[in-house]
Amino acid sequence: MIRIPQVRVVDEEGNQLGVMSTLSALQLAQERGFDLVEVAPMASPPVTRLLDYGQFKYEQARKEKEARRHQRSVEFKEIRLRVKIGKGDFDTKVKRATRFLDDGDRVKVTVQFRGREVSHAYIGRDLLTRFADQVAEHGTVDRPPVLEGRSMSMVLTSTARPGPQPDRNESAPSESAPRTDENKPAEPDQPAPSATGSEATASPATSTGD
Repeated sequence: MIRIPQVRVVDEEGNQLGVMSTLSALQLAQERGFDLVEVAPMASPPVTRLLDYGQFKYEQARKEKEARRHQRSVEFKEIRLRVKIGKGDFDTKVKRATRFLDDGDRVKVTVQFRGREVSHAYIGRDLLTRFADQVAEHGTVDRPPVLEGRSMSMVLTSTARPGPQPDRNESAPSESAPRTDENKPAEPDQPAPSATGSEATASPATSTGD
């Protein structure tokens, strides 16, 4: 309920009706079959509009849902390495980081030292540098390698912009499309179809989807 004595009124078509008493604005809204809704309550005087409140709430919810669908929060992922990591494991970690970066996430890559390995910190730095080179097409170094206790880490930032995921059904080629007559094996003891006539033009109908 609007408790302010005066409001600025905008009609259902967006035309400015000026400032009037709240009671007059409510009466006008009732006469035209609309609700009186505050659209700018912080203005002086508050701005109201004649509209269908139910439709207004529906449109507002739809716009918010659409905005959330196109919006994706950036997550912070972590990849952990060992000084003596094998090539296969290293490549697997690189692929995982690449996937994270392609999704628009930030990635923290950490080398963990065991025992006296920390005295050879340069090995961890070289490992992180090599890792950064492997994902250079997908992300850049946001924070260079830093030794923190018994671990050394760096942070990678994605060069890709996250967006809505494509529909796989539309992007992937159909594997269930019927074969044409050219790909069908010839059936024995049946004459070849004539070049004219309705049989010559008959072919399996491709599915357009429901």
